[in-house]
Amino acid sequence: MIENPSREEMGKMLKKSKRIAVVGLSNNPERTSYMVSKAMQESGYEIIPVNPAISEVLGVKAVKVLKDIEGHVDIVNVFRRSEFLPEIAKEFAEIDADTFWAQLGVENEEAYNFLKEKGYTVIMNRCIKVEHALTK
Repeated sequence: MIENPSREEMGKMLKKSKRIAVVGLSNNPERTSYMVSKAMQESGYEIIPVNPAISEVLGVKAVKVLKDIEGHVDIVNVFRRSEFLPEIAKEFAEIDADTFWAQLGVENEEAYNFLKEKGYTVIMNRCIKVEHALTK
């Protein structure tokens, strides 16, 4: 069963986080991933687009995969379909980021259990922008 941290815990985590890698970030302004990431960028977070299909979005050069990112990542925010989460969770574990965050409507028990067993903070089926707004 997937259990998210409390809203208070999410708020604390968002306050101490600075860098968010966004897996599946689209360069289409109509897409939710773009709107959410733009709002987070405007709130002061460094956004790192992770998408092999684009070269840049929101003024930032995109990387193809998580391990192409230099330096520490606080949150990996995932905008991919639920069936891709186990594969993304394995990549996440390789870069040792702090929090794995799957957006609203995205969850996968296999990925959740894999990451929890390794001691990571895992949030699924929650919108980072909404949680940020509610915990400011």
